[in-house]
Amino acid sequence: MLIPYLEPSRLEAGCDEAGRGCLAGPVYAAAVILTPGFRNDRLNDSKQLTERQRDHLRSVIENEAAAWAVGIVSPEEIDGINILKASILAMHHAIDSLKIRPEHLLIDGNRFVPYPGIDHTTVIKGDSKYMSIAAASILAKTHRDEYMYRLDAEYPAYRWRENKGYPTAAHRNAIRLHGVTPHHRKSFTLLPPTQLSLDF
Repeated sequence: MLIPYLEPSRLEAGCDEAGRGCLAGPVYAAAVILTPGFRNDRLNDSKQLTERQRDHLRSVIENEAAAWAVGIVSPEEIDGINILKASILAMHHAIDSLKIRPEHLLIDGNRFVPYPGIDHTTVIKGDSKYMSIAAASILAKTHRDEYMYRLDAEYPAYRWRENKGYPTAAHRNAIRLHGVTPHHRKSFTLLPPTQLSLDF
């Protein structure tokens, strides 16, 4: 059973990211402020849900949340600042875009750069503990997946509709055969060193 709030007396936004471990595509993050009394028994960490369940919950969250927003950091930015900083920056972008300013942030994980003027609490595996973080995980995941589906239409050889940019054997084999695209993260180990003969 997910917990509604860490501090019920303050307006909380849950934050989570998606795509941190991918070889290609942006990293996405979402921030969600749920309405008081929001309940949905199906709400859970996005990784524990099917795609159909995530899509259904995305609609529920976007229609019923007090506020929500998504932030994006591109592969070029990831290469320039590293994936941890990029993930935190994507969360900051999402918080920037909220139509309601929260009084407290619940952050999935154990690392965060303070957002100006708003206290935060980091929660390891927070997406399986707090409703607002679980909601943010669903929005970050579904919005990113939707983007990767569009990229898959342009670059079908990499099978991004199936792997979403994660380092599957099929994805790495496509990199070996076809090289890198503008959407790959050049700072990542795209292939094992013995196979790496790519022109960046």
